[in-house]
Amino acid sequence: MIWLRSALYWLGMIVTIPFYALLATLILVLPPLLRYRIMASWAKMMIFWLRITCGLRHRVEGLEHLPKEPAVLLCKHQSAWETLSLQLILPPMVWVLKQELLKLPFFGWGLRCLSPIAIDRSKRAESGKKLMEQGRDRLAKGFWIVIFPEGTRVPAGERGRYQQGGARLALDLGVPVVPVAHNAGEFWPRNSFLKYPGEITMVIGAPIATAGRSSAEVNREAEAWIEAQMECIGGVGPCHPGKTTGHGGQR
Repeated sequence: MIWLRSALYWLGMIVTIPFYALLATLILVLPPLLRYRIMASWAKMMIFWLRITCGLRHRVEGLEHLPKEPAVLLCKHQSAWETLSLQLILPPMVWVLKQELLKLPFFGWGLRCLSPIAIDRSKRAESGKKLMEQGRDRLAKGFWIVIFPEGTRVPAGERGRYQQGGARLALDLGVPVVPVAHNAGEFWPRNSFLKYPGEITMVIGAPIATAGRSSAEVNREAEAWIEAQMECIGGVGPCHPGKTTGHGGQR
């Protein structure tokens, strides 16, 4: 049954992506915030479809912590779920992502329409400058900036190295850092076809002030908070290490 329900989810994604990819090419002339709201409707639809097909729900704690003005959000990265759900949960936002993602057929067209901050990681000095310039531009346009400080998706139950780029960006832009933890990888594992029923928990922390502090200090505080929350909300899904799936195998 899990295979069938997951297949239905992927079918919905495959059917809708070409339409939204074409739409993305047609609305590039529109203002960035309007483009975002149009394209984010796809993510909202897919989260709804995920609940219908796979029985995968979510709940969010700490929404009251979100500042009124845009900030830099440092989020745990375990699966593709958070790239969709953050568009539903947050005010208008952009990601910092690898430049090559914009070259992907269909998917890249939609990403380009969402005004991401795209950097070339092979050119560290140039990418740092580009990050700051585009970060200021996106904040001025009313976008939040979302960064995955571990740099890539990390399997449930594991911990990556937290990089300081997000904290450094927040310091340079004069905005707070908002930490976010979730356990999506225990239900929608990295690179997995299968999505398991249950309830994902996302927790949003209080803003971390950056004024007068070093990026290393801010980064350590965000990491400590996120990982402490992971200890509280982790270990409940079928794909956490030590748990067994509905098929009796270890994940």
